[in-house]
Amino acid sequence: MRGFPDEHPSGIGRPSKEKALKKEALRALLRDRRMHIDPAAHGLLPGATGQGRLPQGLSQAQVDQLLHRAFGTYGRLESGRYPSPPDDLLEGVARLFHFTEEEWKILWRYAVTTDPPYPLHPHSGKEIAAVWQEAIDGIGHMAYVNNQSWDVLAHNESWVRMFPRREAPPNTMRWMLLAPEARHILIDWETSWVPLVIPQLRSALAALPNDEVLLKIERDILADPVVGPLFEATPDQFLHPDGDERPLHHPELGRGWVSVAASEPLSSPRARLIILLFRTEQTRPRLRPPLTRPSPLSPASDQVHT
Repeated sequence: MRGFPDEHPSGIGRPSKEKALKKEALRALLRDRRMHIDPAAHGLLPGATGQGRLPQGLSQAQVDQLLHRAFGTYGRLESGRYPSPPDDLLEGVARLFHFTEEEWKILWRYAVTTDPPYPLHPHSGKEIAAVWQEAIDGIGHMAYVNNQSWDVLAHNESWVRMFPRREAPPNTMRWMLLAPEARHILIDWETSWVPLVIPQLRSALAALPNDEVLLKIERDILADPVVGPLFEATPDQFLHPDGDERPLHHPELGRGWVSVAASEPLSSPRARLIILLFRTEQTRPRLRPPLTRPSPLSPASDQVHT
């Protein structure tokens, strides 16, 4: 089902105020970007308004003209009166308005109440802003960023020390599954790492079936006498690494465990920032409760501490 049902489990519709706010946010987003598009850049003349003055940007009718849509189609979208706009209309508007990847997500969330099924730009997921290298250099723990294909885009010196020759691998997925040294560094490689890594690769292949880097990794895995059978035998499920604890033999610090913190740069879908917190502990670290703030309505928030 596309989007989310517009009602609570109780059957009572969502407050009309919430829907009105969403409509207004969609209208403001689209109108603002439309007003910044020069009609002359598309071979069009500014259209006269009812008051006889020349408006800024494209008119709604000109957007329909440029997107080869029936008159009034774009106006329905901008005003929030298009309950289930087709994917190609949203994509056409986003490209005409030069949306960023984050604006593409926002457009879908306002217009369809779900995330987009695919990135807007072909380079999305393949590159990150240059500031990420400086940010990673400032992290004391091992840290790196990989793109959607697990190619390493940035890393810090602490992470490089995890490898015997202090040489960062070009692709972390290939290294984890196919590099012989990984089977010694990643303790209990066959049971503690492979069953958690292979589902991530499968999920990425399903979402990115034409990614040549991932397809080449898959071919090499299937041809490998060790990891090939493991790939075939591993259940098809997705397990993200965020918050996981895994055993690792650090070449300089010895045996221990790494706690994994993973997040996604907003401008690069499917890219990942990975931070590895290493501890020289012989047993798995105790599971810690997630960080959260108490609800204002919870009884604990009413307690007065003296």
